[in-house]
Amino acid sequence: MLLCRPCQAQIISMMNTECILEPLSLPESPGGVAAVESSPYVPCIFCKECYLLAEQNQLLLKHMIIEHKLVIADVKLVADFQRYILYWKKRFTEQPITDFCSVIRTNSEAPLEEQDNYFLLCDVLPEDRLLREQLQQKRLREILEQQQQERYDTSFHGMCMFCDQEFTGNRSVLLNHMAREHAFNIGLPDNIVNCYEFLSVLQNKLDNEPLFRYSHHSSHKYFMITVPSAQLFSLSHPFCWFSSKYKIHSLQCLYCEKVFRDKNTLKDHMRKKQHRRINAKNKEYDRFYIINYLEFGKSWEEVQSEDDRELLDNLEEDWSDWEEHPMCAVCLFCEQQADTTEKLYFHMQNSHGFDFLKIKSEHGLNFYQQVKLVNFIRREIHHCRCYKCQEKFQSKTELISHMEETKHITFLPARSTWDQPQYYFPTYENDTLLCTLSDSEDLTAEDSSEDVPVSYQLSGEFLGRNNPMHQYRLAANWLESSF
Repeated sequence: MLLCRPCQAQIISMMNTECILEPLSLPESPGGVAAVESSPYVPCIFCKECYLLAEQNQLLLKHMIIEHKLVIADVKLVADFQRYILYWKKRFTEQPITDFCSVIRTNSEAPLEEQDNYFLLCDVLPEDRLLREQLQQKRLREILEQQQQERYDTSFHGMCMFCDQEFTGNRSVLLNHMAREHAFNIGLPDNIVNCYEFLSVLQNKLDNEPLFRYSHHSSHKYFMITVPSAQLFSLSHPFCWFSSKYKIHSLQCLYCEKVFRDKNTLKDHMRKKQHRRINAKNKEYDRFYIINYLEFGKSWEEVQSEDDRELLDNLEEDWSDWEEHPMCAVCLFCEQQADTTEKLYFHMQNSHGFDFLKIKSEHGLNFYQQVKLVNFIRREIHHCRCYKCQEKFQSKTELISHMEETKHITFLPARSTWDQPQYYFPTYENDTLLCTLSDSEDLTAEDSSEDVPVSYQLSGEFLGRNNPMHQYRLAANWLESSF
């Protein structure tokens, strides 16, 4: 294409002023930070040295102590060591290290040139404490999301470690099979997270050739990577960082962690010694249980022992100022209350003409029939309806006056009316009178002359496993679940 001279001069001028002689970089985006955090390497806070991300990160900590005199306290309580380091690496570029760290001078009595200043970074600093708590909460959210995904995941595919039977569907199918058929119980499925990785770690210990599998959290799919052990420990291999994260001991008992020469010997040992279980003291398994993520800086043993300590503390408390509030039973026809059944029965007979003990004796009512009768009367009175003539009233006062005047209060309807399963259920859930009923057939007025408090009856004979009240509650619960 031919251009006129003025156009050629204009193009040459633009080239001289707008040509790019060096590479350009776009501003850093959040994706760039995420890419750094997903790297298997952790950088030093002060220099460009990087170390493989391992469980304890001992090499990096050693480097920072020797080269930069920095000590990080309670590293094991940091939920995400990589994010923790990246955060402080950025903060130390913004402010001097003395703004964040306590200065510890060593060899203070030696000459000045032999003295050293070390810097302590710990959670005494509010910013550090807040960072550790935020990392713990973030880690807990991620773990709960992962557990929720695994709980409803139906694409699981795994093989039993003892009988080579394959299972598909949900992870609970395999875990329940091993617990039921092989007495190998690693816990309830809902208490476990990263189940694929957990099973792979256990399988690696039992297998002759280490097999590495890891779960990928993208699109609810899991991928497996097989790395021969010879290549695994090669520093030039792209997956060599796995060797620093996982300790490999093949043909190893999961409980006593003794190593055997062949797989058959290992299986016989675990079966005969009843070692088909994992070693609870092995910290390698802690990351697979939800309980270890629940509270900041606490292991599962500390969390579980807290309840016991609270119980022991409660036993040592002083109960001398505790006062018992007596429980009272309420009359069937009015609001009158009594702290003993004898007083209540006397009130109903004297004030309303209703003799409960006489009705019980004449009709031969057992415990369950008494319960039905009480619940029936309670319901009819609640609806302001006379249980004899079925007439309804505007208030309970009018109803009781009618029943007392017509003597309907002493006449029970036909047994088929109130002896129904629906009256197993209390009209009032706090009806204490139900708990004081007795199934004794030879109970007379003379036998019941002693005033027995309602609270004693509840806490004593009426709360035993074999007493009628307990059986009534079981029957009521069963009926409620059946309807």
